[in-house]
Amino acid sequence: MSRFSPLNWPVVRQMRDGDLFARGENTESHKSKTMQGRIEDADRVVKSVCPYCAVGCGQRVYVKDEKVIQIEGDPDSPHSRGRLCPKGAASEQLVNAPGRLTEILYRAPGATEWQTLDRDTALDMVTDRFLEARKNGWQDFDEEGRALRRTMGIAGLGGAAMDNEENYLIKKLWTASGAVQIENQARI
Repeated sequence: MSRFSPLNWPVVRQMRDGDLFARGENTESHKSKTMQGRIEDADRVVKSVCPYCAVGCGQRVYVKDEKVIQIEGDPDSPHSRGRLCPKGAASEQLVNAPGRLTEILYRAPGATEWQTLDRDTALDMVTDRFLEARKNGWQDFDEEGRALRRTMGIAGLGGAAMDNEENYLIKKLWTASGAVQIENQARI
């Protein structure tokens, strides 16, 4: 039989072999027979939550050699049931982006260069500045002697990428700190 024989056409082979719905071996190429899924090589699967909006869709993060190789929707998630929006489906690109910063950078006032800081030093700097701003803007009483117990030196802005529980806890933090200017990016 020559290479271009009509008897080798896929439709003819399907009919000849009784594979009327094209689900048999005749429809598989050598390449598709040897292919494997992206997640088959994963060392482990970690459950996570999508970072993009307040919905909090469940994700399965596939890790190989301590590197994220794929992120998919988690079918066990009660509200997203394994589905992700386009941003959530592309969150692997967020994790593995070549331009992603993985160190804490700080540029001192008047400096022209950035310097890297360790986490504890950066947290101490933020804490010191937060407490100083709170103290400098603190108001115990107004002009008429009414108790205020607030600060005008700090304000809070929550994000729509956080879920309800995170926003609730951040609101409690700001309120306990005495801040009255509290807003959320989802409302703006």
